Amino acid sequence: MKTKLTYVCSACQQVFLKWSGKCNNCQTWNTIEEQKINTKSPTPANIPSIKKIQDISEHHTQRVSLPGKEISRVLGGGLVKGSVVLFGGEPGVGKSTLMLQLALRMKAQSVLYVTGEESMDQVKLRAERIGILSQSCYIVQETLIESVLQAIDSTKPLWVIIDSIQTMHSDQFENSPGSVTQVRECTNLLIQYAKRTQTPIFIVGHITKDGSLAGPKTMEHMVDVVLQFEGDRNHRYRILRSTKNRYGSTHEIGLYDMQGEGLKEVLNPSEWLLYEHHAAASGVAVACIMEGNQPLLIETQALVVSNTSAHTHRVGNGIDQKRLSLLLAVIEKQLKIPFFNKDVFVNIAGGFKSEDPALDLAIVSAILSSHFEQSIPRTSCFFGEVGLTGEIRPVSSVAQRITTCEKQGFKQIYLSGRNVYKTNNTCLPAITLSAFLSLCFNGQKAPEPHL
Repeated sequence: MKTKLTYVCSACQQVFLKWSGKCNNCQTWNTIEEQKINTKSPTPANIPSIKKIQDISEHHTQRVSLPGKEISRVLGGGLVKGSVVLFGGEPGVGKSTLMLQLALRMKAQSVLYVTGEESMDQVKLRAERIGILSQSCYIVQETLIESVLQAIDSTKPLWVIIDSIQTMHSDQFENSPGSVTQVRECTNLLIQYAKRTQTPIFIVGHITKDGSLAGPKTMEHMVDVVLQFEGDRNHRYRILRSTKNRYGSTHEIGLYDMQGEGLKEVLNPSEWLLYEHHAAASGVAVACIMEGNQPLLIETQALVVSNTSAHTHRVGNGIDQKRLSLLLAVIEKQLKIPFFNKDVFVNIAGGFKSEDPALDLAIVSAILSSHFEQSIPRTSCFFGEVGLTGEIRPVSSVAQRITTCEKQGFKQIYLSGRNVYKTNNTCLPAITLSAFLSLCFNGQKAPEPHL
């Protein structure tokens, strides 16, 4: 066996013959790491198993029930046997807490929790804080991947948790734990074991400063499911988001409430997102957006203030900054409302983020409400995409959105006139922003700018 020394960029996986401070392929700095590869003579290959597609049994898609409705729905109905799930999030967001909760709530069959960052005593303290002690949850403190696989073989659990992949290493490679080689090869060994034994595995991973999963980018392509656990430390709520799923939808989200005894599922997210909605405040509008197949009602807040300086501010929290600038330009062009001397701040309450185009109409409504200092009735809800010419464009899943709004008690639903909607008194369609201004704000018009 021979050892070959190469240098690999952790961002783009480009291979170099010598080390450099900057990657010439992706133009990133300090991402090239040393990688030692043990080469050996090739062994004769065996003929792989070949089957007709109709002869393949369906046992590979059997799912394991998890003790949690939100994570089961995000996964597509449960944990598929033999699947590998990469579970990422920022430090302190609650990744280990959520994984330990799931393991402790399993009663019928055993779960193995592999901890590489904490001691067994620390895990026990967290379990006592959560208030759950289970006879089916096994803990092992180990960072050598070969020993981890032996521990899985000896306990034969229903599924496994690896916390975290950055602490794992293999004796076959001389690189330090957390390096590109160790992370990739340890992940590959876990994937091979999961497929061979049909044992589902959760792999916990850290998040870098730019919000991506730490380690080689190929790790995300190797696993079956990638879950992101998002949340702001200043807020108590956490969002579980699926960014890759070979067995289900990639647009589902789950909501959790971080409490002293652990994470609690939020079964009615619309009620959480609207819990501080007040009728008397101007600059507040409720939007109905779609996250996967689930309609959500979120509160959009806007603040428009005069600015006498030469530079105006455009700040958006929870929405795309470019989208906010675009909507302000459309309002100024189509409704003749000047914003050249105004500061505009838009925020999605609760630290929520959304890229649904249907949020446009609610953002415009909140901005106009703050500009006119006219509050929007609490029973009003908005969804619709705003085009560059001022038209209100139709959106998808309109029937689901209307049903959700009506269940939450909204009496006026503003939407595009081109949407197919129910013939009832709750829907107020509009084709253009000018028609919407007359419909929602009683025909109020902004004064012409002084030249």
